[in-house]
Amino acid sequence: MNRLWSHTLKGLSPYTPGEQAQSSHIVKLNTNEHALQPSSLAIAAAQQIAPEQLRRYPDPTSAHLTRAIAAANTVSEDQVLVANGSDEVLAFAWAAFLSDRGTIPAIPSLTYTFYPVWAQLFGHGIHFVPMRPDFKIDIEAMTAWDGPLVFPNPNAPSGIGISLESIESMLSAKPDRLVVVDEAYYGFGAASASELISRYDNLLITRSFSKSHALAGLRVGYALGHVDLIEGLRRVKDSFNSYPLDAIAQVTATAAILDTEWFKQASDTVQKNREDLTQNLTELGFSVLPSLANFVLASHPHHSGLAITEYLRTQDILVRSWPNEMLLPWVRITVGTIEQQSKLFSALANYLSS
Repeated sequence: MNRLWSHTLKGLSPYTPGEQAQSSHIVKLNTNEHALQPSSLAIAAAQQIAPEQLRRYPDPTSAHLTRAIAAANTVSEDQVLVANGSDEVLAFAWAAFLSDRGTIPAIPSLTYTFYPVWAQLFGHGIHFVPMRPDFKIDIEAMTAWDGPLVFPNPNAPSGIGISLESIESMLSAKPDRLVVVDEAYYGFGAASASELISRYDNLLITRSFSKSHALAGLRVGYALGHVDLIEGLRRVKDSFNSYPLDAIAQVTATAAILDTEWFKQASDTVQKNREDLTQNLTELGFSVLPSLANFVLASHPHHSGLAITEYLRTQDILVRSWPNEMLLPWVRITVGTIEQQSKLFSALANYLSS
């Protein structure tokens, strides 16, 4: 039936999601879910959903959640757009701002692998800016590009953060080009660019509740930016699906973002566990990149990332590696609980001593 496919569809190389565990005894450290359970207030809110809320269509504007996000980020409500995860927000951004012929956005050569997929689906190409040997984004090369810029902060899969000064230099160098900062890993130590929104109308920030609020199962994300950018995203949203976010997700995410005490404690816990993960991996002979995310990228001088990943799978521990040439020696490990990380260290010690 692919004779009926469009030329665009035939050329697509879809994103490959991480493996999902099929058993509760699996130690899952491969897809960067939060180490902790969600806020108890968020769980309670989900459990109190009324049948009438399920019978009716959800609020197409996600008004209560939008209001809570705006207040938490000190922006107006018309500077916020809510959608099904930050992936959907980013897809909307590609369709809204990066789809004109001749518009070629630049991304780091080693980054979130969904970006090239959206470029194939909605755009007319993409420019890869080579990474520096230390896995940092080449800020000067990104800044010099004439077209739009898209990058995560911190970057994935390295976890390395970008300073606010560097982001501002990209924004100010060419005020008429869009800069999209993907803050999917917001809340684990990296500086947010949200304070720059009031000064730069060419800045669009995307975020997710999946990592920062332990709600990956709900698919909630949002954008922050100038009102004109948000209106552009809203036009695309309403051209795809006027009701993108279900009632349960809206209620639960609203309770989650209002629970600021949980957010701080959870963020602190992840950062402490990340230190534990980094220290123990280093003691086992790994090199670990400095991470500001809820994962680390590590390599061992005598074992490939794929070999480590395959061995750990036999021990019911999931981590992630890639065939990408630059990443062949490396393995990405999600920050887990102390108990999960202890199992990881024991398994790695056995592997390295065999």
